[in-house]
Amino acid sequence: MTAMVPADPNSEIGIRASRRISRLTLILGFAAAIAVFVFKSRLAGIGVAIGTILAWLNFRWLDQALIVLERLATAQERSAAARVPAQIYFKIAGRYVLMGAAIYVTVHYFAVPLISLIAGLLALGAGAMVGSIYEVISGS
Repeated sequence: MTAMVPADPNSEIGIRASRRISRLTLILGFAAAIAVFVFKSRLAGIGVAIGTILAWLNFRWLDQALIVLERLATAQERSAAARVPAQIYFKIAGRYVLMGAAIYVTVHYFAVPLISLIAGLLALGAGAMVGSIYEVISGS
């Protein structure tokens, strides 16, 4: 049996998939926000839009942090003590702090329904699913 080689996050396929998921998250999330805004309520639509933006930021920061960690691991492969910049820790942990603070402020001060924010956060899952289905069907 041959050992599996991990996927290179810098490969053209990985970059295209990441960009596709990023775009689809925004497209599907804002389409849902518009539909909710028109058919349900203005505040609920705004909540879906804010949740979508938070999901997109979460994905972007995680993607950037993982690319840097992969590069560091490769560069420091033979080093006994690997060094990770503090910025990476911020991007990994800070995204949760940002989401929690944004959700709290939005729900508490602007009376946006919590369920609409959660629905917006699910846009990332929808974008990933649609992007994966596209890759399976197109073969790219």
